[in-house]
Amino acid sequence: MIFIEVRLANKAGFCYGVKRAIDLALTTARDKEGNVYTLGPLIHNPQVVRDLAGQGIKEINDLDEAAGGSVIIRSHGVGPEVIQQAKDKGLHILDATCPFVARAQRVACEMAEQGIPVYILGDPGHPEVQGILGWTLGKGIVTENADELSRVDHPKVGVVAQTTQPLANYEKLLEALQRQGVEVDARNTICHATGERQRAALELAKEVEVMVVVGGRNSANTKKLAKICQETGTPTYHVESAEELREEWFHGHRVFGLTAGASTPDAIIEEVKRRMSELDQMTNDEEGMNEAMEVKAPQTGELVKGVVVQVGTDEVLVDIGAKSEGVIPL
Repeated sequence: MIFIEVRLANKAGFCYGVKRAIDLALTTARDKEGNVYTLGPLIHNPQVVRDLAGQGIKEINDLDEAAGGSVIIRSHGVGPEVIQQAKDKGLHILDATCPFVARAQRVACEMAEQGIPVYILGDPGHPEVQGILGWTLGKGIVTENADELSRVDHPKVGVVAQTTQPLANYEKLLEALQRQGVEVDARNTICHATGERQRAALELAKEVEVMVVVGGRNSANTKKLAKICQETGTPTYHVESAEELREEWFHGHRVFGLTAGASTPDAIIEEVKRRMSELDQMTNDEEGMNEAMEVKAPQTGELVKGVVVQVGTDEVLVDIGAKSEGVIPL
């Protein structure tokens, strides 16, 4: 049997903010009377969203879709105008904003109140970034990286970051601003759990032959994990579930790495790990059998040992461990 190994990163799966949001949603669905909504998907994991729907928690994308009841603000958070709109509609608000995201919102608001521009490092289309932008009183500027930075016309600016940003990106933006001679009020709002997860994935990707990253297709932190792993040169595959794993990914390899985004439940991680082990074994057993057959294939003139398995009228069949028995005239 050929030895194979699937290694799980020591930091993978649900973070505190995501678990808190799910627990709040389930408690609300159990205890509250009337409709329960989440404004947008509670987290970026389709399996979890389906499970919540089965508990009676309906996803809406606009507050106008709510017919009374309770609305859960997802872990990505929202701007103050959305909170006010929900209040105006008489909806009961349950705030599941991740504490790290809430801090980024609060810091951005404090900077804006000082009258300085606030640079937000992150994906402009991501709901978390849009929510932070809403707290900047119109003074927010979203940039995806330092390369997008143009000439800054203000002597002082503030900088915050989407919580899932790699620290290196944040540091490059600060350096680019400082090179322009700008005074920077820098507040590192990156989630420490995100940084730990990314470092664990990076270290693991350097040690294995193939990496599998499991998490939602739309999950920013999962996509960043996949990108970090890919940049090591290790073949990396991003999947949402065990069903997406492909046997050919495992051909010719023995050591595999597995990590998961912050919105990925333990059950899905375990299912993927189990399926990886199964595919590993199937592939490597097949390869091992082929190798063994090739090694045992007899050569002309070679002396080999075998076991007589049948004696016929005119011939003897001998098993020498090849693909078929040898035939010797009686």
